Order: sequence, then structure tokens, then C-alpha cells
Amino acid sequence: MMLDETLVSDVLTLARAGGADFAELFMEDTVNTTLRLHQGELKDAGGGNLFGAGLRLLYGTRVVYAYTNDVTASGLRDLASAVASARGGAGEVERGGAGGLDFRKVKVTPHYRARQHPLTAAKREKLALMRRASGAAQVGDVKTVDVNYLDRVQRVLIANSEGLWAEDERVQSRLSVSAIAQDGTLRQSGFYGPGASQGLEFFETVTPESIGTEAARIANAMLRADYAPAGKLPVVIGNEFGGVIFHEACGHILETTAVEKNASVFADKFGQRIAQDCVSAVDDGTLPGSWGMVNVDDEGMPAQRTVLIEKGILKSFLVDRVGEMKTGYARTGSGRRQNYTFAPASRMRSTFIDNGDQTPDDLIRSVSHGIYARKMGGGSVSPGTGDYNFAVNEAYMIRNGEIAEPLRGASLVGNGAQDLLNIVGVAGDLSLGQGMCGSISGSLPTDVGQPHILVSEITVGGRA
Repeated sequence: MMLDETLVSDVLTLARAGGADFAELFMEDTVNTTLRLHQGELKDAGGGNLFGAGLRLLYGTRVVYAYTNDVTASGLRDLASAVASARGGAGEVERGGAGGLDFRKVKVTPHYRARQHPLTAAKREKLALMRRASGAAQVGDVKTVDVNYLDRVQRVLIANSEGLWAEDERVQSRLSVSAIAQDGTLRQSGFYGPGASQGLEFFETVTPESIGTEAARIANAMLRADYAPAGKLPVVIGNEFGGVIFHEACGHILETTAVEKNASVFADKFGQRIAQDCVSAVDDGTLPGSWGMVNVDDEGMPAQRTVLIEKGILKSFLVDRVGEMKTGYARTGSGRRQNYTFAPASRMRSTFIDNGDQTPDDLIRSVSHGIYARKMGGGSVSPGTGDYNFAVNEAYMIRNGEIAEPLRGASLVGNGAQDLLNIVGVAGDLSLGQGMCGSISGSLPTDVGQPHILVSEITVGGRA
């Protein structure tokens, strides 16, 4: 998808003709495959090719953005003229010498290289993986199994008027299983959907059988569970996807898209205590092969590990180019977008509470009467405040420091900033879960995660 450097230079120069301080071209060529099995039979097969380019102009901190799927020389020049005129200005922009911009090419070093590239694998190989997962999920009282497969290969070029030129390839693979267990009128579902920035070799480590088995285990375990009690209780939240609460209720209000508008309760808390000493939190784009891995962000900045909270102290926000200009905090390689139809914004990558020095058993033994939320589900969050309500897909009663009967219908209701202060124990079994995160710049693959944690008190929704 290489473009001629002279053409790119001309396009960026033309785009700045209305007086813009900065211009950036983002071009992508993305191929994806989606497959769905229902009861072992192929029901849907899709995919496609997304090909186009977007131009972003900055006038101070004001953003003008436009995009096109016509990436011919004339199409890109037309886009540049259109986006320049959107400001309503006119005038010449000085070229960087007779030859235009002198691009410095960023050396993009992949944190991981796919061994079994999805574009070289036949559809029958992908279907075989799905059928292995489907077969493994048909256990116990499971009556219905759906399996979804996704792979995505995105090739991008990022060039800007400061002379940056970066090219990258992003490869992602994911397999998810939904199992429904049924006994008469009783029905419960279980879901498990791991993914990675890897090729099909990912399923050598996380096998399709293990994915199907985990989805079925949850469904079977919850089928005959009693309803959860309601009230304020201590809660041990499991690792892996348990980190979704931190991601949604705290992570988003650490992004400068919220901080720059003073729409974050953490906006004025930099360098202050926002959690107990046992809590450290990280957003990391460099974890090799992780679902949220980025070699460079969508502004061409190399990825990095960003410590957000260190022993309870707020150390950093997640910062993109515009966020840096508006807040003064240094960029963190967090400028991301779903595709060329979106301008980039500060977004999470792999965001997690880091390991502590206790064990899950330590945390459970410390609770005389509470809830063990082993697997979290979806929920809702109020932007800015961090107020949340999340379902618990797999829960158990804790009695006298031991895990007791399974519970269904549980939810956790709270406030992210307050509950950070209520985390009083952190285990050392960090694990990541995968999901798609939606925000101002579209839907993006992100990891959530944590070790087991103990929250001294959360409002548990259930039956009174």
C-alpha cells in the first residue's frame, strides 16, 4: 500500500494551504474474516476489505477531519483541497524546500510476528478450529452452542507535516463460544472469547477445546444456582475479565478526551492518592501478542508501557497529540482509531491492575460473609462520574472464608473512583481478558485485566 513520498508531501502541503498548523494522513488497507457456527453447522460467513485514507488538520487545538475511499493521486488531492477549505481560510504554506517534506521513516519494530498468518490460512482450517471448540462445549446440560471466529489484518501508513512516516501491519485473531445449559425451564449461558494480536498459532496455546470447555463450565455451574442476596457486602472479584470494572469505570476517565474537558473526577488529581498502597495500574501497548498490542499508535508514535497509578498515587493519564496540547501532559502512544473514517483520540490498549503480594485464597479467607464474583459480564457506566452497574456471570457466596453455593442474578453497583479506595487486597495472579471498547474514535480491541482483588464493600444487586 506504499504511496509515493512526493505525492504524500504534496497532499499534506495542499491540506495546510488554509493555514493549518499541522496535517496528518492516515491510510489503511484492512482485510477481515468472520464465521459463525450454530450447533456445529456454518450459519454465517463474512468479511471484506476496507481501503481508504483520512486527513486531519489542526488549527491550534481545533480539529478538522475528512476521509475518502478514493486513494488515487487525484482523489487524495481532492480530499486535501476539501479539508483545507473546511476552515474557510486561504494562503500559502511554505514547503520544506524544493523537494517538499523530508520524511523521517519510523523504524517500526513488531512486538510480535504472526507465524500462521490468517491471510494464508484456508477457511476450512478456521472452521476446523471452530468445530473443535463446539464439540468441547457439548457437555453436561449444555443444549445450544454458538461459535464465532474473527481474524483481521490491518496495514497502515501514517505520515504528517512534521516529516513523520510510519508503516505497520496489525494481525488479530479471536474465537468465542457461547453455551446455553438447560434443565426444564431453567436456562443459563456461559461465554468465553479470548483473542490476541497473533495469527492462528494463538490457538496452539489457547486451544479451541479450552475455550469451549470454559464456556460450558460457566453455563453448567450457574444452571441451578440460587439468586444472589442484595446489600452492601465485601466482594472478591476474579482475575482476567474482572478488570472490566476498572477499564470502564476508571480507565475512560483517565483518557485525556475526558480530562481536557474537565469531565473526569481525576482531572485535578495528578500526583495525588486515588487508591490504597496495594493498588498499581498500568496501560501497556507493548505486551507481545496481546489483544491490545500496538507497535505504533495511530498517530505514528511507538507504543509504551504507561504506569497510571503507582502504589495508590495517580502518575499519568492516557494522552494523544491533541490531549497533550490541551492538558500539557506528555503523549503516551495512546492515539487510536477504529479505521480511517475516524480521527484518533486517547484510548486504552491493555489496561490492568498490576500484581499484588497476596493469593486468591488469602483474600477469600479474609471474608466471613460476602460474594466471590469469579466472572464478570457486561454493564453500563456513566461517563465522567464513573458510576457503574455490571452483571456477574459467575458468582458464589463466601461463608466463613470459604467459597460456598453458586449464585445467579448478581450485579455490582458502585462508583469507580470510590471503589478504587475500597480495594484493600490484591493477589499476584494477573491475567488479561479481551473485549472491544467503544468511544469517540470507534470500536477498538483492548485487554482488560487484574489479579483477584478484594473490595471492602460494594452494593450487590440481587434478591432482598
